[in-house]
Amino acid sequence: MGVVKEGRYPLVPFFTLYMILFLYLPLLPHSVHCQCTKTPIIFNFGDSNSDTGGYADGVGLNFAPPNGRTYFHQPARRLSDGRLMIDFLCESLNTDYLTPYLNSLGPNFTNGVNFAIIGSATLPRYVPFSLFVQVSQFLRFRSRSPALMLNGYKDLVGNEDFENALYTIDIGQNDLAASFDNLTYSQVIERIPSFITEIKNAIWNIYEKGGKKFWVHNTGPLGCLPQKLALLARNATELDEHGCLQPLNNAAKTFNAQLRVLCEQLRRELINVTIVYVDIYSIKYDLIANASNYGFESPLMACCGNGGPPYNYNANINCGRTGYTVCHEGSKFISWDGVHYTEAANAIFTSKILSTHYSTPQLSFNFFCNNM
Repeated sequence: MGVVKEGRYPLVPFFTLYMILFLYLPLLPHSVHCQCTKTPIIFNFGDSNSDTGGYADGVGLNFAPPNGRTYFHQPARRLSDGRLMIDFLCESLNTDYLTPYLNSLGPNFTNGVNFAIIGSATLPRYVPFSLFVQVSQFLRFRSRSPALMLNGYKDLVGNEDFENALYTIDIGQNDLAASFDNLTYSQVIERIPSFITEIKNAIWNIYEKGGKKFWVHNTGPLGCLPQKLALLARNATELDEHGCLQPLNNAAKTFNAQLRVLCEQLRRELINVTIVYVDIYSIKYDLIANASNYGFESPLMACCGNGGPPYNYNANINCGRTGYTVCHEGSKFISWDGVHYTEAANAIFTSKILSTHYSTPQLSFNFFCNNM
């Protein structure tokens, strides 16, 4: 792996990044854009997979370089070298990136709010910033925003916009990851229904306040993360043909199966509601299993970390800390820091999301337009 020492990292050439996005993130049909007569409103709930600055705002932390090097050319309060899936999703809708709820310095919430926070999980319920806490924050925003607008405040969301908004949920990875720290496989499986119940409660609470359109991501292949591969004891029988930990991936599949059933159940129970279930697991696993076909190398190795092959992950020397190394060509790596993904990988994930081939039901982009 070609690396450079800490603090000395080259930017991915613009042409390289352009070609990646040109190949893997096709432009949407013009007709779809024209049907969005108003700015789409998005309320996002989740963890570091979609946190665009909430954690940094909440604790007053500035992430260190080389985070953000690829697109923003500086740390951008995201755990990646560039944009996340939620950023690409906003771009595809011609709307601004979502502002974190905890941003107190000139926030603009006219296109929605991002409640996602790094490290969030569904349980424990009352620990910041669990899914329950995020939804509680939303409910406060829901009650205050229309009233403040009537009093002349701007950059907020009007009452009818809440009913037309898209509510995106991507959470559960940290629940599974934390469970494997001190529980057996069977004990982890036994806990999954409690995680699903929290997601169910979140959707119900939003629905009762007028939410009608939900976009629910399942969880990715936890057993393919360089962090897990580097830290967890394993033997050859635990690894699948692509080198991923089967117990962790099987737990993720169990979580996803129950989440899919929940979505089917809620479609029957909730009136005039659309719930799209997106198979993020298959999207991410396909890229890892077929990395060379997409132009990637070392699919189980972190671009930014410490330790070198096979995983380049050291829990004591994370990306940005003294002693880290970082790959020259971040676009050729799937994993950014052992837990989170590179911008190039996120671009491909998003292109597959937008194709609707991994969504149930397979809805066109009209679903995102709040003029429906």
